[in-house]
Amino acid sequence: MSSITVGSHAPDLSHADGHAHTQSFLSKYVFSKDHKVIGIQFLFSTLVWFLIGGLLALAVRWQIAWPWTKVPILNHLYAAEGGQMSPEAYTMLFTMHATVMIFLVIIPILAGAFGNFLIPLMIGADDMAFPTLNMLSYWFMWPAFIFLGASFFVEGGAAAFGWTSYAPGSSNVMTAPGSLHGQTLWLLGLVCVGISSMMGSVNYMTTIIQMRAPGMTMFRMPLTIWAMFITAILQAFALPVLTAALFMQLMDRLLGTGFFTPEGLVINNQTVAGGGQPLLWQHLFWFYSHPAVYIMILPAMGMVSDIIACFSRKPIFGYKPMVYAIAGIAGLGFIVWGHHMFISGMNPALGMTFMVSTMLIALPSAIKVFNWLGTMWGGKIQFTTPLLFAVGFVSMFIIGGLSGIFMAATPIDIFIHDTYFIVAHFHYVLFAGTVMGVFAAIYFWFPKMFGRQMSEFWGKVHFFFTFIALNCVFFPMHILLGQPRRYADTWHVSVFRHYQPVNEFITRSAIVLVSVQIIFIINFFYSIFFGKRVGRNPWHANGLEWQAPSPPGHGNFDFQPIVYRGPYEYNSPEVDEDYYPQNQPPPKDRPLASEDMGH
Repeated sequence: MSSITVGSHAPDLSHADGHAHTQSFLSKYVFSKDHKVIGIQFLFSTLVWFLIGGLLALAVRWQIAWPWTKVPILNHLYAAEGGQMSPEAYTMLFTMHATVMIFLVIIPILAGAFGNFLIPLMIGADDMAFPTLNMLSYWFMWPAFIFLGASFFVEGGAAAFGWTSYAPGSSNVMTAPGSLHGQTLWLLGLVCVGISSMMGSVNYMTTIIQMRAPGMTMFRMPLTIWAMFITAILQAFALPVLTAALFMQLMDRLLGTGFFTPEGLVINNQTVAGGGQPLLWQHLFWFYSHPAVYIMILPAMGMVSDIIACFSRKPIFGYKPMVYAIAGIAGLGFIVWGHHMFISGMNPALGMTFMVSTMLIALPSAIKVFNWLGTMWGGKIQFTTPLLFAVGFVSMFIIGGLSGIFMAATPIDIFIHDTYFIVAHFHYVLFAGTVMGVFAAIYFWFPKMFGRQMSEFWGKVHFFFTFIALNCVFFPMHILLGQPRRYADTWHVSVFRHYQPVNEFITRSAIVLVSVQIIFIINFFYSIFFGKRVGRNPWHANGLEWQAPSPPGHGNFDFQPIVYRGPYEYNSPEVDEDYYPQNQPPPKDRPLASEDMGH
């Protein structure tokens, strides 16, 4: 491993016993400035929204499989339609399913929950650089929760223009039921999510750059930290563009400006004042939202790398190429947003540029996959629940990545645009991929969070049923060739009618997939109170976080962490054990090179 000398930050050990500060319940558990409590707050909040997002997906799937039949349990909400879901309600549900899953679950659970909990612990710091800002980053999510939750109950219902909210429909009031107050609340909610993410990204970058323990050079950082660091940079550069676009659409709706409304647009037989460009919204939205795809997966890639190395009992294969691959994916992510707009029309030369640059992302992605496989090859594999989910992440990411190549090619994308092939690709990357990575991380770091371990048996049961069910849900979507993804009823379109048995199979599988998560919920909450107690390092891992108490007290460490090596020195010939913690000094009989101390 490289040993670059860096500025160091020593943890404040006066806090380390967890009793040095007397705090009220509110300041310790509610308005806490402790990064670990904030991370767990993000975790609980996002898991609740994960459940809500899953139930919204079931409602969507019910309509597709059995259109115009009574919706189970919630049919009283549609009493005016005889218990059936209306087309307007369907568009609202798939819009809010995607919005909840992307903005209230995937992004905050990766960056907010695990970023907060892990960054100081893994770099040997006592907390984030700006604890108050960190607290605010969580509480700025609550207005978003309220705005988006309340939007279901306002006149016209919640937003209904898809999670992309394309203008001019979304930028004008009364174009559809969901474009009334629901769309305004959607915009306000996303502004709050953006502010929260921006606070987090500034904190993460500063903490990682300035507060690493002595000896923790950049190339001794775990890949989880590299992924969080690069994700924070992505957020810092991409978020302002989306935030500006959100404010512009708000002004279009509330103040009558015409940023996204074209000249001469007629809505409900009335000409609307305009002069703007609907395509401007698409450019601004995708300039953020394509990098956001990597914000939604890079942290999972980093965490999965740490988990695979730990349970393969081998050094990570190609550490530096992994770092460069993460950076490469992020860098290319900024110049490919146009491939979402092939169908909108563009100069062929520009389309070719976006197509080639998009295909180039396959190179760093392939590097990561080969490195994960190379890490496992020849290793002493321990088939724990975290490893199973991590391997599930890798295999699902391969399927999602390969299907993405089709979308990168302009001639193919034009024909499969807005079909279920896109839905399959998107969910293989973000549900089958990222969510599997999130489950791996929860099972892996749960002992550090709560000092207890989740049941391995029920964890494996959860994995196998989830893995089978999710493939039954998303893989058949690849063969629904041409089926549009936002139709409330494809049964009554004769050309798609023969797909109905497949749609029913997908919906039944989705019901199983959501039901299986009950195993996880019970295992999670039961283990918090009654799980097996564990010590500092139950997995025999090398990272600094595993040398702190479980759970760590205020200040994290009860010793001064000094880093001597990278985090992946498994089965090192220098020690008898098959792990070699980053802070463990080299054997005394071995001359200590000055570079090993990072000086």
